[in-house]
Amino acid sequence: MTAPTPAPELPGRTREIHLAARPRGVPRPEDFRMVEADLPGPDDLPEGALLVRNLVMSVDPYMRGRMNDARSYVEPYALDAPLDGGAVGVVLASADPAVAVGTHVVHGLGWREHAVVPARTFRPVDLDLAPASAYLGVLGMPGLTAYVGLTRIAELKEGDTVYVSGAAGAVGGLVGQIARQLGASRVVGSAGTAEKVRVLTEELGFDAAFDYHDGPLRDRLAEHLPDGIDVYFDNVGGEHLEAALGQMNDFGRIAACGAISQYDLEKPEPGPRNLVLVVQRRLHLRGFIVTDHPEVFGEYARLAGSWLAEGRLHAPETVVDGLDRAVEAFLGLGRGANVGKMVVRLADA
Repeated sequence: MTAPTPAPELPGRTREIHLAARPRGVPRPEDFRMVEADLPGPDDLPEGALLVRNLVMSVDPYMRGRMNDARSYVEPYALDAPLDGGAVGVVLASADPAVAVGTHVVHGLGWREHAVVPARTFRPVDLDLAPASAYLGVLGMPGLTAYVGLTRIAELKEGDTVYVSGAAGAVGGLVGQIARQLGASRVVGSAGTAEKVRVLTEELGFDAAFDYHDGPLRDRLAEHLPDGIDVYFDNVGGEHLEAALGQMNDFGRIAACGAISQYDLEKPEPGPRNLVLVVQRRLHLRGFIVTDHPEVFGEYARLAGSWLAEGRLHAPETVVDGLDRAVEAFLGLGRGANVGKMVVRLADA
């Protein structure tokens, strides 16, 4: 690992983004607020804590659910308090004798330019092996989500045909590539623009892809997967799930990862009208949260590292610069403005 670099002068204040109001339907810029906050000096850090200057932060679809005051698998964001999420930064001051100033760490306190990271809630990373943003994408939560969904939830087998909705997103693009590495015979993805379709087939190695705006989904699936679907990795829900159910093979497996088509609805839509197919075709449909599978990370990291080194795994990114544009980046997720992982660059490494 590269020797830690000297830290710059310590700041006394920083900027962070707070949740100003709980969104109703599609979030608006007015639902967020930029706030200045004081930072402790190095002698005031709690035992084991770090003062970190964030270099990159993540915006992710799951964050939309945390903006609602509703029970879920993770606590909702508090009003008039900073948002949080994945980030990678450099240590400016350390109250942990095992972590030197200048070390790079991944942690969970994004949406701010500096963070006081509590003890044991960070992991050192090596920017000589991969850029900072990779630890928020292909070597982070999205990559592990793709791998867990395929191997632990859908139990992918060699020769399976795989369909991925939201295939040009942070998780979907990795699902298709990892499925091929694990022996899938055919991988098809859907996305929202012709350019995303091109990226899937020309850059990420999908056998076929289609724009879901180009006619009924059930027709596109029948065209590209005439022999049916063995594994469906669902990032979208709604009509995408309904169409996929209609094309599933007997004993097919569905990994329900997300439902981005539903996140901004003020009233939930009725479920797929053809759920009876789950019984008739003896389907396995299982939702999952990647944080329930921490034991898989080491296995995935070893495989992903070798696939990246061999050029068999690619991780496109959409990069937005500055905390001032973090809300814009987040809102762009709902409009499909990203190809691959959406990250906000806060400072140079």
